[in-house]
Amino acid sequence: MDSIINLFSGEFGNTLLHFAICMLVNWVIIELFYFRKSHRRDFYFTFMLMSVAIFFLVYFMMGIERGKATMGVGLGLFGIFSIMRYRTDAMPVREMTYLFLIICLSVVHAMADSYTELVIVDVICIIAISLCEKKLKIHNTKIIQYDRIDLIKPEKMPELIEDLESRTGLSITKVDVGGIDFLRDSAVLRISYEGECVENDINKQYTVRKSQWREV
Repeated sequence: MDSIINLFSGEFGNTLLHFAICMLVNWVIIELFYFRKSHRRDFYFTFMLMSVAIFFLVYFMMGIERGKATMGVGLGLFGIFSIMRYRTDAMPVREMTYLFLIICLSVVHAMADSYTELVIVDVICIIAISLCEKKLKIHNTKIIQYDRIDLIKPEKMPELIEDLESRTGLSITKVDVGGIDFLRDSAVLRISYEGECVENDINKQYTVRKSQWREV
């Protein structure tokens, strides 16, 4: 019993407090900023478990050099992330940004000694995320495989938008023309439209991937 009390009252107890703060901050970032807009529970799951894994990975790799970055730790992390690659569909830029942020905060919490430094770093990150989410809004976009290539000419853009709005029911603000297939009389369009912003991979594709069929 005394050994357990000594364990939690010593350095490891301090580590668990760092871990609790780390998880709280990462949960606030994921729940209040990321998930509220994207509604992606798969990435929610990934972010939280990555936070746990990275924190304890860095903590035990630091050894006695607590609070000091060593060459061994850097090479170890580089090797781990080189081996651990997500061999699935490409991760969207917004999700990749949040993943990188979660990893960085987990590393900082595992290495830092001062609670004051942790609080300052956490507050700066949360403020920066809040400002970016509010000021740098993400526009709704969809990829469409379009059959009326006679309307993709620049001078017929109003007719193209009118036709797309009648078919999709969306209030379209911009249309970008991509690849054109004259053999099949089709073109790939990216439309921007007004409405509540919902980040979803399926908005940026026109074929269903095998991995998505497995989730149905």
